[in-house]
Amino acid sequence: MPTVTEILETMDYGPAPEATDEVRAWLAARGRFGHFINGAFTKPGDTFATDNPATAETLAEVTQGTAEDIAAAVTAARRAQPKWAAMPGHARAKWLYAIARHLQKRERFLSVLETLDNGKPIRESRDVDLPLAIRHFYHHAGWAELLADEFPGQAPYGVCGQIIPWNFPLLMLAWKVAPALAAGNTVVLKPAEYTPLTALAFAEICAEVGLPKGVVNIVTGDGATGAALVAAPVDKIAFTGSTEVGRAIRTATAGSGKALTLELGGKSPFIVFADADLDAAVEGVVDAIWFNQGQVCCAGSRLLVAEAVAETFTARLTARLAKLRVGNPLDKCTDMGALVHPVQLARVRDLVSRGEAAGARLIQTECQLPAKGSFFAPGILTGAQPANPAMVEEIFGPVATLSTFRTPDEAVELANNTRYGLSASIWSENLTLALDIAAKVKAGVVWVNQTNVFDAAAGFGGMRESGFGREGGREGMAAYLRTPEPKARPEGSTDFTASPRPDTPAEPGIDRTAKLYIGGAQKRPDSGYSYAITHKGTEIGLAPLGSRKDIRNAVEAAHKASGWSKATGHNRAQVLYYIAENLAARAGEFEARLKSTDHDPREVEATIQRAFYYAAWADKFDGAVKSTKTRNVTLAMHEPFGVMGVACPDAAPLLGFASLVLPAIAMGNRVVAIPAPSMPLAVTDLYQVFDTSDLPGGVVNIVTGPRDDLARTLAQHDDVAALWYCGSAQGAAMVEAESAANLKPTWVMENRDWTHAQGRSFLTRATQIKTIWVPYGE
Repeated sequence: MPTVTEILETMDYGPAPEATDEVRAWLAARGRFGHFINGAFTKPGDTFATDNPATAETLAEVTQGTAEDIAAAVTAARRAQPKWAAMPGHARAKWLYAIARHLQKRERFLSVLETLDNGKPIRESRDVDLPLAIRHFYHHAGWAELLADEFPGQAPYGVCGQIIPWNFPLLMLAWKVAPALAAGNTVVLKPAEYTPLTALAFAEICAEVGLPKGVVNIVTGDGATGAALVAAPVDKIAFTGSTEVGRAIRTATAGSGKALTLELGGKSPFIVFADADLDAAVEGVVDAIWFNQGQVCCAGSRLLVAEAVAETFTARLTARLAKLRVGNPLDKCTDMGALVHPVQLARVRDLVSRGEAAGARLIQTECQLPAKGSFFAPGILTGAQPANPAMVEEIFGPVATLSTFRTPDEAVELANNTRYGLSASIWSENLTLALDIAAKVKAGVVWVNQTNVFDAAAGFGGMRESGFGREGGREGMAAYLRTPEPKARPEGSTDFTASPRPDTPAEPGIDRTAKLYIGGAQKRPDSGYSYAITHKGTEIGLAPLGSRKDIRNAVEAAHKASGWSKATGHNRAQVLYYIAENLAARAGEFEARLKSTDHDPREVEATIQRAFYYAAWADKFDGAVKSTKTRNVTLAMHEPFGVMGVACPDAAPLLGFASLVLPAIAMGNRVVAIPAPSMPLAVTDLYQVFDTSDLPGGVVNIVTGPRDDLARTLAQHDDVAALWYCGSAQGAAMVEAESAANLKPTWVMENRDWTHAQGRSFLTRATQIKTIWVPYGE
């Protein structure tokens, strides 16, 4: 037997397996699982096996959900929802508290079940997943209690369809179910095909606590079951999973009116500066990549290391890599368990091979892998160029790429050289540098000198092709509530045809002065054509017929105006006040223009008030410091999207334009706006107002023409970060469908009474939350 001294020298560990008797007895007693619908388990139908990825043994048989099963679950949820929503918040809070308590009582059981089904080490299930899942139910019990006070005038969506992945089966369930129930929604949840067992155990807990029938429904199955849920008559879809499936869901829900939250893939940078605590950073890599087999969408799989310390860092990381213990995930001493499924193992092997073929060099531990199971030895790919597949594609396995940088600007450029934007981890003892980089990295979550820290009080979600919407925190709670839409109104004049004609010399009584407004200057359309503006059958003017190239030029001009997004709220407010002042000075002209075409001249005064309103908000729409369990200053920072597209309504041509453009620029966005097609002249007169109000060129760009054709180009444009659209139902569906390729957030709305169209909801839609975790205290 080795001595204690020898053990400390070799760091050898004896086996310390977690007992599985209770879980295996539970599985044996059930054998084959049905769905959980309307408060009870259904009889098993056609089943498929769910296996232990560490041993390849079959754990249980679960039912393959059909469209009929989904329909039954949605019907049960729909029947239960009005009564659930009508409960006082306190009553829902008690149910959520009861679920949290029962999860605590069965914490060890659920940890073992999660590890058996998923393959992750027991210490990850026990010490991370279960405590966080419980935390979510406690936290949202509090939100249910405070709902009426903190979210006045808000209402639940109704029935929410929820689809979760296999990397955090129970935690993702809690992440979605808890806020949905707290808000008064009912849910139909589809767990991942590979890891359904803790969701089914959760269903039993719902029955144990006596949760009203139909409030929670769980239907197991593969991608076809998920597609049936997306197609079902639910009011919201919340999906966590791959970007490819996220695109398919965006396309499938386009025009349906369903709310959508997408938390998708990532290729997150892990940035190590020369002054970082290198030993701490090495442990951060281990935590981010290897303790969870790299099966985390926010894993910092792209290591970007300052050239000055790259050799030292790589040596220490390689030495640490050699000490990792890979094997039985039920062993309390195991660092890294199994990948979730042979399919995932094959994918990791393929991507690593492609990375090596493209020039990367694999540094991999020579650990002895178990003979059975989906195990892959942890490794590092060095020397990968930016276009290497391993640098571009999400590996979702225990392999990271490592490359170097020389300057902070180069680090930011490399970090943002991805279509994703989920998270980032920054390591530096210089807090000023770390926070400067945090502001520049395009990611929804940024950790400073730490990684993969989560809490129910802090929002989590991505930017760009990592999806949109947030889960966790106040913003995650808000994602399950809706502001009742005002009653729709007729769109107004549709006296619009886009019959092109060449620009011709001015004729008496015809206003031919309107031009496109791009980059702070008036420009003729690229096409050289205009279209007629008519009123009561009489031509009253011509407007430029904007084209795809004009949209491209306007987007380019908006990107050049990036200084507007960096300006302080106070400075933006001053410009908005100037716009109001200069518009007031010319109010008579604008009123006459509107009156001559039978539009309400009071739009002018309402627009002036709207400018004052958003000037007031420009420096007051604050972020927050979240109260998380860990010692951090966890910041929720409002950030502009950058370049936004705005397609305006025909009704209220001046006020409708102002109601959409002003909140967007107040929050620091630059916009490419399509004014009312039937009456753009009400807006083109604003050129001179903008020019005399110190509005930087490129902040507002105006392209006139057929709304839907131009909106289609904005939706398809990869460099337009968000799009608002008010127009026809067909146009709204088109915008949502065309945005699927780049996954930009869209807001489609019906025409409304624009005299009341202002408020925080516009500001919320004009910003995205970046959560920054900064260590605080001991």
